[in-house]
Amino acid sequence: MAAKSQICSIWIGSETGILKGVSLSKKQAFNFCEVSHLSRDQEVCVMAWGDTYESEVLVGCVNGTVRTFSTDKGIFTASRECGEPSQGRFTGLAVTDSSWITCVESGLVKVWKEGSTESDTVEINVGRGICRMRQNPSQKHHVATGGKENPLKVWDLEKPDKAIFTAKNVAHDWLDMRVPVWVRDIGFIPDSDKIVTCTGHRQVHVYDPSTPQRRPVMEAKFGEYPLTALSLPASQGTVVVGNTHGELAILDLRKGLVRGCLKGLAGSVRGLQCHPSLPLVASCGLDRFLRVHSLEDRSLQHKVYLKSRLNCVLLSSRELESSIDVTGDVEEVKAEDEKDEDEVWDTMETVTEKSKKRIAHEEEEVVTRGKEKKKRKVAKK
Repeated sequence: MAAKSQICSIWIGSETGILKGVSLSKKQAFNFCEVSHLSRDQEVCVMAWGDTYESEVLVGCVNGTVRTFSTDKGIFTASRECGEPSQGRFTGLAVTDSSWITCVESGLVKVWKEGSTESDTVEINVGRGICRMRQNPSQKHHVATGGKENPLKVWDLEKPDKAIFTAKNVAHDWLDMRVPVWVRDIGFIPDSDKIVTCTGHRQVHVYDPSTPQRRPVMEAKFGEYPLTALSLPASQGTVVVGNTHGELAILDLRKGLVRGCLKGLAGSVRGLQCHPSLPLVASCGLDRFLRVHSLEDRSLQHKVYLKSRLNCVLLSSRELESSIDVTGDVEEVKAEDEKDEDEVWDTMETVTEKSKKRIAHEEEEVVTRGKEKKKRKVAKK
């Protein structure tokens, strides 16, 4: 499996708990999993690179474990308990120095130092209902959190007593009613102090913690459905957002206008990431496809069917195997234990409802038998 994993430049986490690697230049996809331990408890929630050399992929699962996958060896090399299912799913995973940073839905952010036990971890309670935690790429010890009725907050992990920035909700709407808070994803705008968020109420907000203003310095809306994910392209000034109906759009961060839409998606967007240096964006979600779009002409460059519902995507910082000009579907190599859900349904016995005429006929027979039985009892008397 080592030869297979080394050619993969895109990594996908699935609901079935399988880590999938895709090589666009070889037009192949591979499943990496421990067959004997595969279960729904292994569903992949979050992923992150384990080191700067991108030789390790950290995979956060529903059951609270974080597994380490070696891209050089093509196998999982370690597993660590970093949470409990009762605390909720992982909503963020990051690495700083030799420590891991995890965040769960209940609002518990933990810093796991290498070789330390759970009692040695740094814990921050950031509030309940967390939907996303993101690390600041330029300041690794800064993280941002946000969720349902839990506004954007920025935390310094070296001074965890209090958030260094807490966003203020937007002003009341035209009916003078409070606007609900529902932060779904967060991004740090490069070469600035600004932060962009997308919400479950179709909003895109830009905040500037370097100013006294705690309300958004820019607000825009997109579509008619909740936004689920965002990512910032290498070229500054725009953000890519996706929603629950498979709509992807590129928004101007200065004017709040939609620059264009990316076509082809059919299900809710769960994973979205722009390439660190190339004008490409990868997306995945409930329709089980990985798609790579060009941000220059918004064309679909690659489309890969991966058989499982997909939760997250992780791109390598190198060129995607020099495959920007390669188009077409990618062949998928399936793990022995994984079945397409459609195949499962096909093997099930079909149960059809009885026709109305047949039901009426059977009811008539029951009534007739009842009358005959009554007549026989009367005759015996």
